[in-house]
Amino acid sequence: MTPSDTPEHPAIDIAPLSEDDAGEVLTIQRAAFVSEAQIYGSADMPPLTQTLDEMRAELRMGAGLGARIGGRLVGAIRYREDGDLLLIGRIAIAPDMQGEGIGRALLEAAEQRSSATTAELFTGSLSEANIRLYTSCGYEESERVPDGDGTAQVFLRKLLAR
Repeated sequence: MTPSDTPEHPAIDIAPLSEDDAGEVLTIQRAAFVSEAQIYGSADMPPLTQTLDEMRAELRMGAGLGARIGGRLVGAIRYREDGDLLLIGRIAIAPDMQGEGIGRALLEAAEQRSSATTAELFTGSLSEANIRLYTSCGYEESERVPDGDGTAQVFLRKLLAR
């Protein structure tokens, strides 16, 4: 345990994800996105319908980071660079660990590993906790794209210090 760690707040170890982590990541993702499905009244969303084979392929092809506490995977983030744009997707935190700073730590780690000048992510307009987290991390709303059902995809961007 490092000096800043306490039994109540153990260290979060952040490391790259590999294809071997696919099962754990899929489990965390499904658990994390159940609350989103409840907010939107539908379980028909990619984070909940993604297969293990699709997850393996995604982790094989792209960058991802996992957050572990005491060896347990408690969060994951996937991202990729497109020129000067860091595209962040599927941040998933174990439900019992939400609100503990893991999402913030994963966002910061992805931003630090990137050479992009701007980061972008999106969430649904009803996902108020997500929007609060992202704005508290320096992201600003850049666009709303209506989904046709009264909701919208909210895109947020952040200039990265380089």
